[in-house]
Amino acid sequence: MSVTVETLEKLERKITLSVPLTVIQTEVDTRLKRLARTVKMDGFRPGKVPMNVVAQRYGYSVQYEVLNDKVGEAFAVAANEAKLRVAGQPRITEKDGAPEGQVTFDAIFEVFPEVKIGDLSDAEVEKLSADVTDSAIDKTIDILRKQRRTFAQRAQGAAAEDGDRVSVDFEGKIDGEPFEGGKAEDFQFLVGEGQMLKEFEEAVRGMKTGESKTFPLAFPADYHGKDVAGKTADFLVTVKKIEAANLPEVNDALAKSLGIADGSVDGLRADIKKNLEREVKFRLLARNKQAVMDALVAKAELDLPNSSVQAEIGRLLEGARADLKQRGLKDADKAEIPEDVFRPQAERRVRLGLVVAELVRANELQAKPEQLKAHIDELAASYEKPEDVVRWYFGDRQRLAEVEAVVIENNVTDFVLGKAKVVDKAVSFDELMGQQG
Repeated sequence: MSVTVETLEKLERKITLSVPLTVIQTEVDTRLKRLARTVKMDGFRPGKVPMNVVAQRYGYSVQYEVLNDKVGEAFAVAANEAKLRVAGQPRITEKDGAPEGQVTFDAIFEVFPEVKIGDLSDAEVEKLSADVTDSAIDKTIDILRKQRRTFAQRAQGAAAEDGDRVSVDFEGKIDGEPFEGGKAEDFQFLVGEGQMLKEFEEAVRGMKTGESKTFPLAFPADYHGKDVAGKTADFLVTVKKIEAANLPEVNDALAKSLGIADGSVDGLRADIKKNLEREVKFRLLARNKQAVMDALVAKAELDLPNSSVQAEIGRLLEGARADLKQRGLKDADKAEIPEDVFRPQAERRVRLGLVVAELVRANELQAKPEQLKAHIDELAASYEKPEDVVRWYFGDRQRLAEVEAVVIENNVTDFVLGKAKVVDKAVSFDELMGQQG
């Protein structure tokens, strides 16, 4: 059939659709007859309700369903005939003055834009690299040792220092009044490990068993306890016990306790290095991928379909409400959250999705089966039973689709890095992992 497409704005289009009334009525009659065979009404046996009674009860709703279906089918046929890539759902309204025997509708909708990607050889992309050093391995071993430390009571007269476990009684008051959560007995924490607010740790550090001290503590404005956030309390703390930490030595016994196959320190270090290198690889890939995507978006020209942006805003809003609900906010699903808060993020996601899709299509960067298998094997390698993890991924279409999306992004990253001006930058292990000191 001949389809006339009218351009309203940049991406907005209009198609006029006509559906014969005979087609609609025939389908309505068919559905009502089918319904009559199973419908239950008081005073009638199942399947024996007269057609005029069925039509009177269900005719309007069935006609509405049929009309929606037939107009939807007509729109799909027209869009396909016109070779249109429709973005979102069309807005369909009935028109007056339809030819006799016809019902006519206007369908207003958006199409996906033409995406123009500039010369990637002009793009400059910073590519990070990092090595797993002996220092990084040593730090990891120290963390493992701390997880297995034991404690022994310090001698009388010894002062609390960083690394010690202390047991204290404390009571805090604000303007002379106690507050909820401000009092505890035989409370344990590790000095110098950030388990308590800074002023509290500084007060206890250097105290001896049996000593008491009064000190002021200013709660941060963003403190999780809203009743005390931004206020200053006076605390009385008494040290009841001080225990020194004993870390296990780095020896074959430690290696064996950590499940190292050959039970040696060298084996332990090799295993840690392997795991850290895997983590470094994924971190570098994520950082470099982000730099590539930024460069790609900067090189692209396109108009954004508002329907796609609104749909993405909807997903972000839903995610935000789910997060609030998880945090325990009552009626989180009814929370008033301004849409505009999410618009920049939604627009970027839509823009990036369209640009990546065009680059993938134009350069055949789709995920190949062997790439999916290799990526899943790598993800599974850090688990005790990799084969179970591999089956877990391949056993679910949604999980496999998520892996496919990652592999495609990796293909895009490699493609862009192969075209762009790459500026190599080495970063330290700590900087990459976001560690301090």
